[in-house]
Amino acid sequence: MGEVDPAFIQDTEHRPKLSIIEAEGIPLIDLSPLNSPDYICDPKAIEVLVREISNACKNWGFFQVINHGVPLEKSKKIETAARKFFAQPPEEKRKIRRDEKCVVGYYDTEHTKNVRDWKEVFDFLVKEPTLVPSSTEPDDKEETQWFNQWPENPPELREVMEDYSQEVEKLSLKLMGLIALSLGLPEDRFKGYFKDQTSFVRLNHYPPCPSPELALGVGRHKDGGALTVLAQDEVGGLEVKRKTDGEWIRVRPTPNAYIINVGDIIQVWSNDKYESVEHRVMVNLEKERFSIPFFLNPAHYTQVKPLEELTNKQNPAKYRPYSWGKFLTLRKLSNFKKLKAENIQIYHFKVSEEAN
Repeated sequence: MGEVDPAFIQDTEHRPKLSIIEAEGIPLIDLSPLNSPDYICDPKAIEVLVREISNACKNWGFFQVINHGVPLEKSKKIETAARKFFAQPPEEKRKIRRDEKCVVGYYDTEHTKNVRDWKEVFDFLVKEPTLVPSSTEPDDKEETQWFNQWPENPPELREVMEDYSQEVEKLSLKLMGLIALSLGLPEDRFKGYFKDQTSFVRLNHYPPCPSPELALGVGRHKDGGALTVLAQDEVGGLEVKRKTDGEWIRVRPTPNAYIINVGDIIQVWSNDKYESVEHRVMVNLEKERFSIPFFLNPAHYTQVKPLEELTNKQNPAKYRPYSWGKFLTLRKLSNFKKLKAENIQIYHFKVSEEAN
């Protein structure tokens, strides 16, 4: 993937700190009660899970889950297929390179001048086609369709990825049910938002980096969607910004676990009770790393705003409504061209304290 541009050293915002706290850090939650035949008949089990989810979302914005119900063989199959895909020559992978017309597919950082994200990725949509706004213009009500691109090799990649995404989608919606309960809402409160979901899965490959002290696998950021479910290999590299003191905490890989994080949409829905937290990915000199995030996103026509059940005169809405479809389309198109508007963030919709 080339060498790290020395100019990158000057970018202090993205440059990794040298002192990182090695810690188990984020909570580990056992979801086995969800998969037990006694689950429905054991309200105490669900109460414990809801309490653990609530504490994790409030204190960390991240947690890990074990005994989650996703068959291990499906995770192994997608990791094997990902390794085969990324092992191909660059010219082969770039046959399905994403662009403005087809926003999902393969992408690498070979062509960039200042390498910030030291990685290559392959994205695919969970729902095909995925309906989105045709433009970012506020008054444009037209829709367009996004489709997947699939490589010729490995031939099993499509089937493996589609199979995997179905299993992780089930897990994501179960977690959304627990999050709803933790907010004092009905378990199915969020279900309707994902009927026409805009979710997608990403295969990440982080090659060994010749100057790991100068680069990041992914720079510091927050996830714009509802929920992210991440599978990572044994190499690790994910770091979470701890809310209590702003220190970066390395998330050590837990065998057969998923890492879950709250996205911006949940932050808005919960009216800041739960917060989307900054995270980043480190690279290393010797080992390549693979990870597979599942980004759970609602339908494009969703108007994201604080839920009425969670707002009142004492706790007024802290965000103005915004169109998720316009938000997503702007984010995707900004990957390919410089837009007039800056990359949109939820703080752009924050209501000033004076207004309240």
